[in-house]
Amino acid sequence: MNNHHEPTRPSAGDQITLRGPAELADALPYLMGFHPTDSVVMVALHGRRGRFGGRLRLGIPNSPKEWPFVSDQLADCLVTGSERRGARPEGIVVFLCQDPAEGESGRQVMERLRPFAQRLRTACGALDVPVSEALCISDGRYWSYCCPDERCCPPDGNVLAMPGTSVMAAAAAYAGIQVRGSLREMEARLAPPRQPAGQEQEQVRALDAAGLALVPRILSGTERERVTAETLGLARRLMERLGENGPAAAGWPDADAGDDALIAHDEAAAVILGLQDRETRDRAAEWMEGADAEPALRLWRALARRCAGAYDTHAAAPLTLAGWVAWSTGDEPGARVALDRALRADPEYTFARLLHQACNEGIDPEGLRRCLREERRERAEHKRLRPRVVRTRATTRSVRPQAAKQSAPPAGARPAAADARGRARRRDSPRGRSGR
Repeated sequence: MNNHHEPTRPSAGDQITLRGPAELADALPYLMGFHPTDSVVMVALHGRRGRFGGRLRLGIPNSPKEWPFVSDQLADCLVTGSERRGARPEGIVVFLCQDPAEGESGRQVMERLRPFAQRLRTACGALDVPVSEALCISDGRYWSYCCPDERCCPPDGNVLAMPGTSVMAAAAAYAGIQVRGSLREMEARLAPPRQPAGQEQEQVRALDAAGLALVPRILSGTERERVTAETLGLARRLMERLGENGPAAAGWPDADAGDDALIAHDEAAAVILGLQDRETRDRAAEWMEGADAEPALRLWRALARRCAGAYDTHAAAPLTLAGWVAWSTGDEPGARVALDRALRADPEYTFARLLHQACNEGIDPEGLRRCLREERRERAEHKRLRPRVVRTRATTRSVRPQAAKQSAPPAGARPAAADARGRARRRDSPRGRSGR
């Protein structure tokens, strides 16, 4: 579930008045930052003039049996979330967006979803918050579930305004608000593409080989830091390679295909498996701004697309990093989509859950950026001040029996080196460390 908040409150001079279902339907992509395909969207209204507040999106459940429970949960989440941010909504606008299935018309979609719209209205009413408008958007048309007047809301629906021709579109362009395409397109950039079975098998084999090589080293106390260094070094080289080859100007499918072609299967597998270690992933999160942000985001997307077959849960790490970079650079819609997919890959992935909640609650990412910068600075300072190890040639002289006797530990005592290895094993065991 994505609980979308209102990032800023416009001043009185910046307000735009939307009149009627047509302008509400046209405003939806600008409210969300994308076209919310196959989604139920609810927007809170505040004040006498109905200022837009928190917004919430969820994929439409396939089974009508789920609609009552989902309706109650969505209504409660939006109302309580609005109260937590400071104001109970005076009204709610509901949007049901779904393309027709094969052989289905937009009007049939509207009628099929009518019970869901009614259940949402009932759930909001039970919380003493009325639904001011409920719209169905399908096949380039919109219908109102609240307006009975066929003169303005005919049975066959109304055609949506041409993109970019409305007052809302002009205001969004002036404010620098972009619509990033449809939700389906945004999710496709983060999921393994449809490809011949042979190519997918090559990816899975590369991931199998990387797992056999890296997982034992990550779990061993002595090799873990070396794996981190190798993973980050390879990821940095891949970012430089992507940076030297800018994204294709023809659009995102060609751009993503170009990025995929620049990364070999074994390289992608090595970084994906390395990122399963929490400390390695946290170090990679430091590439969140400046010149690092754009190639890092492209790399995390490309790695998420490589998590094929049984390795789909491994996508949680690169998806979370993609969401973090998007949020850090101001792309909140892109961040929510990436973090939502990360939680679908692994619902218990802690880092994704924390970022998803913080993004939805409108927390400024600068606080986390400062923490990551400070950790990087402290690590560099520690490395600079760390004493150099002076290596000397080992002596060939044998130890006298008396000296060996004096240096031997008492009976039953544990040698210091073995004791240190035991502590390292306990500290770095899977039970004591989380990859999330």
